[in-house]
Amino acid sequence: MQKIVLKSTQRTFQNVIAVASLLLSVTVGAQTYPAKPIRVVIPWPAGGLVDVAARQLGQRMQVALGQPMVMDNKVGAGGNLGAEVVVKAPADGYTLLFTTSALTMNAAMRPKMPFNAVKDLERVAVVAYAPAILVVSPNSSIKSLQDLIQVARNQPGKLSYASAGVGSPAHLMGELFKSRNNVNVLHVPYTGAPAAMNDQIAGLIDYQFANAAVALQQIKAGKVRALAVTSTQRMPGLPEVPTMSEAGMDKFEVQQWMGLLAPKGMPPAVMEHLVKEVNKVLALNDYGQSLQSAGATSAKPGKPIEFETYFQQDLAQWTGVVKAANIQPE
Repeated sequence: MQKIVLKSTQRTFQNVIAVASLLLSVTVGAQTYPAKPIRVVIPWPAGGLVDVAARQLGQRMQVALGQPMVMDNKVGAGGNLGAEVVVKAPADGYTLLFTTSALTMNAAMRPKMPFNAVKDLERVAVVAYAPAILVVSPNSSIKSLQDLIQVARNQPGKLSYASAGVGSPAHLMGELFKSRNNVNVLHVPYTGAPAAMNDQIAGLIDYQFANAAVALQQIKAGKVRALAVTSTQRMPGLPEVPTMSEAGMDKFEVQQWMGLLAPKGMPPAVMEHLVKEVNKVLALNDYGQSLQSAGATSAKPGKPIEFETYFQQDLAQWTGVVKAANIQPE
């Protein structure tokens, strides 16, 4: 009997030591991270809105972290190239991904991607939002969102809308718009947003859901007319332009999110440390101000679980749009 009690006590002691060692390692990990520069992979070109948002975030975070955040633009495959680089990296917090809702759109369109956007990546924080702007040519007879819907319903197949390509945000927003209003409109895909905007200015296309970074300057110059913005609130740079809801179309609040993600399996202490530092930046007014000129707004401080929920909802929405419109990747 004494031997049994002794062995049980010994096992309990060993378990306590194991738990204490684990807690100590987590604490030490939080205290020593980061011990070297952090690589942030951006799957979009340098100088664009996503790149600016990432670099502005990195400049502010690295002061508190005490290590540089090195931005690495890995462009290709609609954002998938850079995402795949991060998926294959060690889950130690030293390789992160700064991307957009193109990740959920790609996952909706391409279920056989080389990685699983849900299972292979962890959501760290939503950092910013960028709405689209519904625009028409300045000489168009369409003066409002209701005009556009009425013409599309009365003249099926007559109108056309532009996008930056098959599967692009503008394409999926356009298909969502068609579905919600039960209208027949021709989709005209271009090889990029600038080309689509050029034909919009020339009056060769009836409308498009344009990237704010591309459209703002053209709107202010009078080269295109803004009918509505897809954000929940009016854009600071276009206070006179109503939201889709204000213009008469409820529940069409679609924004491109920008956020920080990491390889699956990152230590909880490292995740907590990153989230804390991101939230500090998001609480600063100057970060949001640095994005306004490009038509974006900073997100509110939050938790990874909130990003996860939002991510799943976004993926479900675009999966439904892709299925309903039978969109096939090129």
